[in-house]
Amino acid sequence: MTTEIDPDYDLNLQRLIRASPSEIWRAWTEPARLAQWWIPAPMITRVDLLDVSPGGGFVTRMSEDGEKFVPHTDSVFLVVEDERRLVFTNAVTSAWRPASPEPVAMTAEIILDEHPDGTDYQVIVRHGDPAVRAHHQELGFFDGWGSVTAALADLVEKEAAA
Repeated sequence: MTTEIDPDYDLNLQRLIRASPSEIWRAWTEPARLAQWWIPAPMITRVDLLDVSPGGGFVTRMSEDGEKFVPHTDSVFLVVEDERRLVFTNAVTSAWRPASPEPVAMTAEIILDEHPDGTDYQVIVRHGDPAVRAHHQELGFFDGWGSVTAALADLVEKEAAA
């Protein structure tokens, strides 16, 4: 499958992760593992709902102190291809209600392709118009998604080496 990226609407992050697609899949689909990397440190993640199936909810909260948690993600999965691809959007809540999420509405596609050294990991975040895409980039898309991708890689690469 070839995924087209429109540079006017989409942000893209890609890196080699030295672990199998199945290990990365587990880190995306098991709540305890997702909580370890989903939000940039030193913030803490709480996974309230992770129904990894088409139409299933994806709800997380974040905290600075581990006591007071505020909303982070309230999304719905659109596509789930085991150990290969996840697509979710925050434009629809986990309760299947239209949303106007802050700071931006987006659809994220996570692609796991086998690589001789592990997994070619790709994130494509799609936006409704170029201004929203530009705003997301200005807010620090590459730093934010880059840091959580690095945390994901660190988690699964340590496990793969053990």
